[in-house]
Amino acid sequence: MKSLLITIDGPAGAGKTTVSRMLAARLGYSYVDTGALYRAIAYAAKTARIASDDAALEELCRKIKLEVIPRQDGFCLMLDGIDISDKIRTPEITMLASAISARPVVRKYLLYLQRELGKNKQCVFEGRDMGTVVFPDADMKFFLSASLKMRADRRYEELKAKTGQTREEVEKDMACRDKNDSSRDIAPLVPAKDAVMIDSTDLSAEEVVSSMIRRITHLI
Repeated sequence: MKSLLITIDGPAGAGKTTVSRMLAARLGYSYVDTGALYRAIAYAAKTARIASDDAALEELCRKIKLEVIPRQDGFCLMLDGIDISDKIRTPEITMLASAISARPVVRKYLLYLQRELGKNKQCVFEGRDMGTVVFPDADMKFFLSASLKMRADRRYEELKAKTGQTREEVEKDMACRDKNDSSRDIAPLVPAKDAVMIDSTDLSAEEVVSSMIRRITHLI
């Protein structure tokens, strides 16, 4: 069976995480949430109380040890030997990660890490520039979208027990992040020219995965 490298890009709340995990499990592939890597840098920067300027971030990236440890339900993210998987899912870290992801020094550091993780293929990479910048030669590229209202509803249900944010606050933060991600100069959130576009607004996760599998089958 041919080994593939698959990318799934799209805005926050489009269902990328659920779909990527399901697709990876269906194929027996590894799953990597690359947004978590940027959140890890944001968490490290906040913990170290450093400014988000290039000089400070470059020094931070040189010092930290970031590891992705596969596990049955995805992966465990280790920062300097400590599991931070559950510590990076706060609104503050989310917004800080969006800002830090535009920094060239951070992108350079994580570009190397991501390509190392994908060098043997058999991976599903979830992110925002996987098919455009990190893996422009990926075997299969998807861009998953959904309406802002639907995405905010999904994210609110996911976060309400953890953060206490209101539904309106979640949508406002999401709209702000959409603007930041799509308008930045470096690796803006845009579909790859050869990506398969899927609007998940009125689709279940299973329906999205089934659609992806149909597209992938002829490549395997």
